[in-house]
Amino acid sequence: MTDPSPAAEGVRQRNLARLLRLVHLDGPLSRAALTEATGLNRSTIADLVAELAREGLVEERAPDPSRRVGRPSPVVAAAPRVIAAAVNPEVDAVTLAAIGLDREIVLRERIDVDHLVTPEETAAIIAERIAAWREGGLSGARIVAVGLAVPGLVRAADGLVRDAPHLHWTDAPVRDLVTAATGLPTVVGNDASLGAVAEHLYGAARGIDHVVYLNGGASGIGGGLIVHGMPVAGAGGYAGEFGQNRPGIASNADRRAGEGVLEDEVSRARLLAAVRLSAADEPTLAAALAASDQPDVTDELTRQRGILATALANAVNVLNPSVVVLGGFLATLAEHDVEGLTAAVGAQAMTANMEGLDIRVASLAEDRLLIGAAEAAFERLLADPSGASSPAS
Repeated sequence: MTDPSPAAEGVRQRNLARLLRLVHLDGPLSRAALTEATGLNRSTIADLVAELAREGLVEERAPDPSRRVGRPSPVVAAAPRVIAAAVNPEVDAVTLAAIGLDREIVLRERIDVDHLVTPEETAAIIAERIAAWREGGLSGARIVAVGLAVPGLVRAADGLVRDAPHLHWTDAPVRDLVTAATGLPTVVGNDASLGAVAEHLYGAARGIDHVVYLNGGASGIGGGLIVHGMPVAGAGGYAGEFGQNRPGIASNADRRAGEGVLEDEVSRARLLAAVRLSAADEPTLAAALAASDQPDVTDELTRQRGILATALANAVNVLNPSVVVLGGFLATLAEHDVEGLTAAVGAQAMTANMEGLDIRVASLAEDRLLIGAAEAAFERLLADPSGASSPAS
């Protein structure tokens, strides 16, 4: 008779992962809710929760006092002191955050830079900040991994940054550099692809199965795709580079970059120049554009919105999404008149593809890329809570 324990252990590990993912994605849930969601019996749920608690991955809290029917059920929550370090290196700043397994952003730092940081310098910055966190606000926390959202092509197989043109990174082993500097497992992904995942899980596209996401940042325009509820990375992990498409521009008077690509025409740098700013974070740029009544600012906004509408119409025709989400400075372009932008897209897209289409602004705002990076960092732990766990840092 064969020993059934390996198969039984496999089922147990999958159930542990299922419970941990539920409380991570949905927030604190009662044992009764977990029983209903999984179909497992109450004693099995209690046993699994106890194991996750011993691993330091969840904590149980007192029952909801508003519940008045039946026996109160303890509430299970993801442990807030289990942390992922999330990083977004850009041409003008390196932004870092410590994000809990309960999805709370514990710390957030923007380190402005006056030069293009190298991969090695980025790794050193991350290591220095994590060391400082451990001495300060995150003393006693368990930092389980680092996730990087990089504005460039990232090879899915090994986290090699093949090309981040605005940072001047080529074939950069960023994952290995950060792991060596921090001693932590590291995951690297394209910033816009991670932003798409974040908005799909928690933001403007939550619960939507077919999504096109475009992100506008200091390094240009990237994108992410959700099809049948799953992220689409492409064969090598390079899908979604909308910014490299050739834009359709009806009038030569609206062209600023000769034969440039979309991100050369629809550009954060051009918006900054219009409001006479050399650098700014997203809220500052949005406020400056909203406050300006200068004709050249209005003209630039109108020009970029028109070109963006054509790019979105092409994406809608090819991919037929239910929702298009715009993040970064593209959200700023859209917020001025979402209905007008939708109409401009509809004027150029196939009528059937526009049926039910909704264009939305990213609801996670400037945290979207960091949240996406944290999700990538947590994935190994969520998939295998016992195998990926380790002693507190």
